[in-house]
Amino acid sequence: MRTSFKQYHLDNPQVYSEFKRLAFQLINRGYVRLGSKQIFEVIRWQTMVSGNDKFKVNNNYTSDYARLFENDYPIYSGYFTKRLCKSV
Repeated sequence: MRTSFKQYHLDNPQVYSEFKRLAFQLINRGYVRLGSKQIFEVIRWQTMVSGNDKFKVNNNYTSDYARLFENDYPIYSGYFTKRLCKSV
């Protein structure tokens, strides 16, 4: 896990909570292929609409959250398509 991601994740725990909620929502609807960028765009939209934009959703970490999710929930390994991350 990249150091910059670790810090962002610690500073913004609500991002991963929402990421997991949305991922499980899609999984429960039967989807077996998920897009972390798509989930991030939904999180961004929700924070803008609700006026709860106290944190910024950083696109640099979309693949990190996909990897974290699959690490935390190995049963869903492979649900996210990921590119090779040179910094990991």
